[in-house]
Parts: sequence; C-alpha cells; structure tokens
Amino acid sequence: MATPIKEWSKLEVRAVVRCLFSKGTKPSEIHKQIDLAETYDEGAMSRSRVYQWCTWFGEGRTSLGDEPKSGRPKTSTNEMNTTRVDELIRCDRRMKIREIALKLEIQRVQFMK
Repeated sequence: MATPIKEWSKLEVRAVVRCLFSKGTKPSEIHKQIDLAETYDEGAMSRSRVYQWCTWFGEGRTSLGDEPKSGRPKTSTNEMNTTRVDELIRCDRRMKIREIALKLEIQRVQFMK
C-alpha cells in the first residue's frame, strides 16, 4: 500500500483527476483513489467536485487553475484608494467614514467596538 501524501495543493489533485479521467477512469473510481487514503489524505476533493472537474475536462477544459470570478473585489484596500482617502481626510478632518465611502464609491468598513 502506498503512503498517503499529507501535503498537497489543489492544482496537484486536479492534475491527478485530469490524468485519470484522460485514461478513462470513472469519476467514482477517481474519487476512491484520491479520498480513501490510497494516495491523498481524506478531504483532498469531494465526490461532487471530482464529478464537476471530470465534466469540465470532458467539455475540453485544459486549465487546472481557478477561473477569474466576476463581481466586486473582496476588498477595497489598494494603493489608489488609500491615497484618495488620505487626500479627503487632509482636506476635511471632520469627514465621516460614511461620507468618504460615498464620495469614493467604496464599501464602508464596519469597525468593531
């Protein structure tokens, strides 16, 4: 029996799925080989995720990385916004957070008490 791999990356597991899928291995068998400690530790990839990746590879996907996501970025903190906030505060030190957020069209940060 092979020794399970304790440290792995998502890309590595996806590459294994792609390789086994290209050899004609069924998704259920791929999941067994990945998740049942034959190769990787438990929890490397869920059964539904193995099926999803097999579907994508079957449709012609070759990339192992995550696709870019649309929508709002998770954070508004960047160098440009920091500079803009700093300029607003220097002009009017009494400006409220709500006013800054509205003026710069960024999400207002919730502060903990």
